[in-house]
Amino acid sequence: MYIEIVPNRNSRPAILLRSAERQGKKILKQTLANLTHWPAAQVESLRRVLRGDRLLPTDELFKVERSLPHGHVEAVLSMVRKLGLDGLLAAKRCRERDLVIAMIVERVVHPCSKLATARHWNDTTLAQELSLGETDVDELYDALDWLLARQARLEAKLAGRHLPEGALVLYDVSTSYYYGQHCPLTQFGHDRDGKKGLEIIVYGVLTDRHGCPVSVQVYPGNTADPKTVPDQVDKLRKQFKLLRVVLVGDRGMLTQTQIDQLKQYPGLGWLSALRSSSIRELVEQGQLQPSLFDQQNLAEIQSPEFPGERLMACFNPLLAEQRRHKREALLSATEKSLKSIAAQVARRKHKRLTAQAVGQKVGRVINRYKMAKHFDWTFEADVFGWSRREESIRAEAQLDGIYVVRTSEAEAQLSSPDTVRGYKGLGQVERAFRCLKGVDVRIRPIFHRTEDHVRAHVFLCLLAYYVEWHLRAAWSELLFEDEELPQARQERDPVAPAEPSSSVKRKKAARQTKQGLPVHSFQTLLDHLATRSRHTCRLCNQPKSEPFEVLTEATALHQRAMKLIEMYPVPGNPNST
Repeated sequence: MYIEIVPNRNSRPAILLRSAERQGKKILKQTLANLTHWPAAQVESLRRVLRGDRLLPTDELFKVERSLPHGHVEAVLSMVRKLGLDGLLAAKRCRERDLVIAMIVERVVHPCSKLATARHWNDTTLAQELSLGETDVDELYDALDWLLARQARLEAKLAGRHLPEGALVLYDVSTSYYYGQHCPLTQFGHDRDGKKGLEIIVYGVLTDRHGCPVSVQVYPGNTADPKTVPDQVDKLRKQFKLLRVVLVGDRGMLTQTQIDQLKQYPGLGWLSALRSSSIRELVEQGQLQPSLFDQQNLAEIQSPEFPGERLMACFNPLLAEQRRHKREALLSATEKSLKSIAAQVARRKHKRLTAQAVGQKVGRVINRYKMAKHFDWTFEADVFGWSRREESIRAEAQLDGIYVVRTSEAEAQLSSPDTVRGYKGLGQVERAFRCLKGVDVRIRPIFHRTEDHVRAHVFLCLLAYYVEWHLRAAWSELLFEDEELPQARQERDPVAPAEPSSSVKRKKAARQTKQGLPVHSFQTLLDHLATRSRHTCRLCNQPKSEPFEVLTEATALHQRAMKLIEMYPVPGNPNST
């Protein structure tokens, strides 16, 4: 008996089990069964039986001794090497460099404490890929010291790659809370995370105009935002050796005092925005009139209060509606609380509330909702009353949706639309903070006790985000991100509300790419890549033989993700295609 495959002109080939015998010069065939509906593996097994081969169950041929997730490690390591980050850390390979690279990769794929890091990377192929062997957590702390000693040099190399002369440099600060009482950097201050009762650290991040991180600096937790600006100026001019840059910061960062200091540096420009009090003064002086926005949403104005500066006044109707709605909600919430205080005053007949006690209650309310400027209140003869300051509310409503961007740059270097676009680019730094502190890199909680280790930890997290930033750019096709957004930011109306492109709308609606691959978030894509494993196997009939390794077959999504990394261009890297 044998198996024969018979071609079929318009259908799949027929797979037949046949017997044959010779009669004289003829061979007579007899079909015993039609196996066309059988799976290919089952047909092949029958073919081998008919051939006389001995078949064994798979678990009797070899056994899988261990399986380690590999695909996500492979992808992140590929991007690290594509970026040349290993070469930027140290020209020659060494133990410290391998440990730092491993910590960067681990921070992207599975952020955790240093002790957990030293254990977890043995549960993936990361330790194998970098030949780390057994690693003690103390080695990781030594590697952090090694990294911190190279921070200035590495940041200078990144600046040389991403910050050319005359570039826009985005700068912003954030905070992270700290567990413990041993680090001198930690102080009580304004915690942007809203974590009460814990000391914090402050850190400022410099990025290029697209939000690619270049540098980070850590400050004590009680450092005010403007106090960090002089250090960044020194870094740009001395460490990065840039003679001509434009520093972009928000209105709370680049205050008038800081701008006056920036004017002392020739070649150093700035881009920021006016506070609402300054905008109100422009309106009162007649230099900024609402009629400017009858036909346009962007108008350049001049003011003697800001000599040598260009002011770009912008009006966004969507922002105006949002501010109006928020103000009315806060006013209503304040009135509701004031009514509650009035009811308490009316109820207290025997032990009456004093004016001081009522004032304290009112103070807590107006401080909570920040509406003190819009209310008057009185307390006479055990009667509490209040009223809205309608004139103050109307004056504030006139400024709804209006903001003013200020810059030192001439129009030849930076047009009015590009000035507004440059200021809005600060949103890219905010995204960096979200990734650093959110589910991706997770800079917090911070447990390190020494000042140097805290600084090194924050820098390590920045390098991990540097790798993630480029991965997101390379994988934008596979993620729920607008692939046309970088170009659209340079061309669309800088003031009007941003609109997603038609292509990203289609991608999100279908949840598939143009190639039919499923669309992912960054984290779920890493999780999918991790399903590709490296299996360590050994032959059952040769227990003393050397084990061999087998990789799970790459899916179409994995192949595309790796191809996108291979094709990704890296600015300033000669190894990039």
